[in-house]
Order: sequence, then structure tokens, then C-alpha cells
Amino acid sequence: MTLATVPPPVGRRGESAATRRWEAWTYWPLTGLALLWVVVYTAQVIGDIRGRWEGVTFTFMLAVQVVFAGDYLVRLLWARPRGVWFRAHLLDLAVVFVPILRPVRLLGALTRLTSFTRTAGSSVRAQLIIYGLGSVLLLIWQVALVVLQTERHAPGANIRTFGDALWWAVCTVTTVGYGDYAPVTVVGRLAAVVLMAGGVVLVGLIVATISSWASERVAHAHDRRRVQPDDAVDLAHPDR
Repeated sequence: MTLATVPPPVGRRGESAATRRWEAWTYWPLTGLALLWVVVYTAQVIGDIRGRWEGVTFTFMLAVQVVFAGDYLVRLLWARPRGVWFRAHLLDLAVVFVPILRPVRLLGALTRLTSFTRTAGSSVRAQLIIYGLGSVLLLIWQVALVVLQTERHAPGANIRTFGDALWWAVCTVTTVGYGDYAPVTVVGRLAAVVLMAGGVVLVGLIVATISSWASERVAHAHDRRRVQPDDAVDLAHPDR
């Protein structure tokens, strides 16, 4: 095989040079669109927008969905091999069809802005905290909006304001469940199931992070104890 026939290197996740350039150009604009989508959707639900402005907000959110779908298709077409890229980017596909997952992109942007300069363990824990707690907070916010949108005008529902929806979401995700508010619609109850699962993940994340931090502290303390006797010998015999 000559050098001319050697295939170009590809990423383990199916990225090619073209997809990397595309992502470098579009990452921050798409992240800004994701943030703007959250703001518009929040305003639409909390303000209970109707009439002409409801059409405006719906058109904007649909346009954002088209942009994300186009971004996904471009990267898929330029990926090499496409099958590897497709399997490694299933979350990106879910974002196209499930808009409430779109704000997760903001967490990736936050990890890019945050500098992890200490140990590898600290870096991993910091990213786990950002993605774990950030995902739960976004989940609470998004599900509260979805529940308010579906429950506000439903017969027999008692979740009528965003404050009620947010309180219900926090109680549900923390598995407290006071029972003062409860969804009555099918969509609201499905949202409750998602929040319950998120609460279980949150508890596991907290336990894992604390355990990792404690293990690293114990290892550092053990290393210091092993070094201290040598230091004492050096101080006692400075000529050595």
C-alpha cells in the first residue's frame, strides 16, 4: 500500500476532519440557539401566550428544531465511518426529536469554559457534578414547564402556576412527595416518572462523588505519611 492509498485518520467516534471543522464553526452558535430556545419556551408557558405571539414562538422553536436537524444531517454525511458516528451520537439524534433535551448542550459549553487544572480525579468529579447536577436542574425546570403547560387548563388539576409546578417538580425529584400537588393528565404523570428516575440518578451521583473525593483524600494522606520519614532523615542529616 502506497502513501497515496493510505486512508485518512478518523476519530474513534467516527469524526472526520470535515466534521471537526463544522463543529468548531457551529458549536457556540448552536449553544446560543439552545439557550434562546429555553428562554422562549419558558416565556411561552409561564406567560400562557395565545394568539399571534403563540404563532411567533411556535415558528421560532420549529425553526430551531430544523437548524439542529440540519446540523445533525451535515455531520452524519461527513462522518467516516457513518455507522460508528451514528452509534456514538445517539444523544444528538434524540435532541433533534425531543426538544426538551436541547438544553443539555449548555452543560457541555459549561465544561468547556471551566478549567480543570488539578488531578485527574478532580477533573472527572467536576465534570460529573456539572453534568449530573446540571442535568437534574434542567430536568426540573423543563418538566415543570411541560407539566404546567398540560395541567394548567385540565379539569380537576391543581397545578395552575409555575410556582406550583416547580414546587411539585422539586418534591418529586427529591422523592419527598408531600402530595399537596399531583398531575392528573397522562403527560403529567409520565413527566413524574421521568423525575423519579432523575432523583434516583441524583442520589447515586452524590454518593459516588463523595466516595471518590474521600478515596482521593485518603490516598493523598497515605502518600504524605510515606514521604514524611524520608523528609525527617534529610532534616536530621543535612549533609546527606
